[in-house]
Parts: sequence; C-alpha cells; structure tokens
Amino acid sequence: MSEPLLPIAGIVVGVLILFFGRRLFWLFVAAVGFWIGFELTPYLLQHPPPWLAIVVAVFLGVIGAVLAFILQKVAIAIAGFLVGGHLATALLAAFVHTPPQQSWIAFVIGGILGAILLLALFDWALIFFSAIAGAELIVRHIHLPATGTTVVFLGLAVLGIVFQAALFGRRRPI
Repeated sequence: MSEPLLPIAGIVVGVLILFFGRRLFWLFVAAVGFWIGFELTPYLLQHPPPWLAIVVAVFLGVIGAVLAFILQKVAIAIAGFLVGGHLATALLAAFVHTPPQQSWIAFVIGGILGAILLLALFDWALIFFSAIAGAELIVRHIHLPATGTTVVFLGLAVLGIVFQAALFGRRRPI
C-alpha cells in the first residue's frame, strides 16, 4: 500500500468500525492491532522506513483478526486493554500535564478497566469502544484545527454509538 492510500484506507476502515464495529468484531480487533503496530514501530526502531511500519502493523492486525476468530474472549480482553489504555493516556494528556514516562501508569489502569468493561458488557462496550476507535481513525486523517478535530471526533463518536445501538436494538431473536 503506498503512503497516499494510507489515509484513505484509514478513513474507510474508520467508517466501517465507527458504524459496524460490533458486527464486524474481527475488523475492529484487526484495526486495533494495525493501529498499535503502526504507532509502536517508531518506538522499537529509530527512523524505520514507512514500509516496515506498515508490515509490522499488518502483522499485528492479522494476529488480532485471527485471535478474534479463534480466541474471542482473549481477543476481547486484549482489544479492551489496548483501547482503554490508549483512551486513558489520551485523556491524561488532554487534562493533566505529566511526564511521558509516567503515562504508562494511566495506560495500564485504563487498559485493565477497558478489558474488564469489554468482557463484562461485551456488546455495549464494543459499541462504545469501536465508535471511539473509528472516530479517532477518521479524524487522524482529516486535517482540522485542534478545536475542530475535537468537535468532529465527539460528533462522530456519538453518531457511531447511536447508529450501532439502533442496529443492536433491532436485532432479531434466534
């Protein structure tokens, strides 16, 4: 995948996760794995080439999708941990000025809470987390001022939660 296609792919996957994250659980978990791999690569290697970041991201995304199919409970816990941890560090960075070395504490606490929440309230937590992850994936590839990004993110997250909740409420009993 060439670099100009990466933002388009990110937006398309973000829209799918935003609106269908609960139904496309495997895509949500794969996207979280891809996202973490893409973000993690620069920390593992100094100045990695873009293709290596994509390879690591695809590898972790495939692992996430396979886990989602084979070991659903493990995949749920891992996805909840990663999204909860990321959300906690983002909230910490937005509201509290702490050294980056201490953000791992927020990541671990948010991750544990996210994993517990996702396991206990699977459908509703999946709707919530996938809407947030989809909204973030979309706004990450749209260039807006900081206030605009926040407003669009919140609007998309609410829209995704409402849309997925409506789909969930309309499901037919088996």
